[in-house]
Amino acid sequence: MRKIEVLGPGCNNCQRLEANARAAVAMAGVEAEIIKVTDYGQIMGYGVMSTPGLVIDGKVVSYGRIPSAGDIAAWLSEA
Repeated sequence: MRKIEVLGPGCNNCQRLEANARAAVAMAGVEAEIIKVTDYGQIMGYGVMSTPGLVIDGKVVSYGRIPSAGDIAAWLSEA
């Protein structure tokens, strides 16, 4: 099972990123746990200075923007 973390305080952009991540999981046909990380200490631990951020299996794949569901699905298929 893949682990996807959405980093951010819960703003509209963070919610859009979470929705795209959920759509991407369905598109890629993988099992994944999606976790919202709102603690700034944890977010900074990833080196992310601009939210929203997206982490897949412990690796930061995006921050400061909202990648499309298609982009996220491709990242899920790659790893």
